[in-house]
Amino acid sequence: MRLFAAIDLSHETQGAMAAEQKRIAASLGSSAAPLKWVRPDHAHLTLVFLGQVDDTRVPALVDAVGMDVDAPAFDIVFGGIGVFPRHGAPRVLWMGIDAGGSQLRALQLELTARATARGVAVEAREFHPHLTLARWTRSRPADRRRALEAGRSGAMARQRVEWATLYESRLSPAGATYVPLTRANLTRT
Repeated sequence: MRLFAAIDLSHETQGAMAAEQKRIAASLGSSAAPLKWVRPDHAHLTLVFLGQVDDTRVPALVDAVGMDVDAPAFDIVFGGIGVFPRHGAPRVLWMGIDAGGSQLRALQLELTARATARGVAVEAREFHPHLTLARWTRSRPADRRRALEAGRSGAMARQRVEWATLYESRLSPAGATYVPLTRANLTRT
């Protein structure tokens, strides 16, 4: 199974994401043509990408991830636009996190520890909380400047984080389908 843990987006955050995508696309004009926009109703903030996990490990992983997290619920604020990678032609256009990043990192570390304790390898790269808005199908280094200039600063959306969800990602020619397997609730008051 192909798995990942993520923060689900509220309807308000999805609406703010759609509005920002529309605003950026209008600002970029024809330069937006090579961008493939993420559907807001399919978007999520990935905490831990587990990739392909052997089916025999999944039940223990679901049990571990589904345990409550001894941490309080918190707010995150989405704001600012960025691109990956940091140099050269960009491949991903994203919205960053202006507040709540330290709590997201703590939650990400907890879920990573739960996965690795069950023998599941996780990505080794540093966690950079973000919400993917679009991916370039083809790009040039100049697209970086255009995209960053089209972005705006300041808060774009605020949302409460009360749990993280472990998902199975089912790939098909029609696109990915995300099936929730369990939820880790933040329980400290």
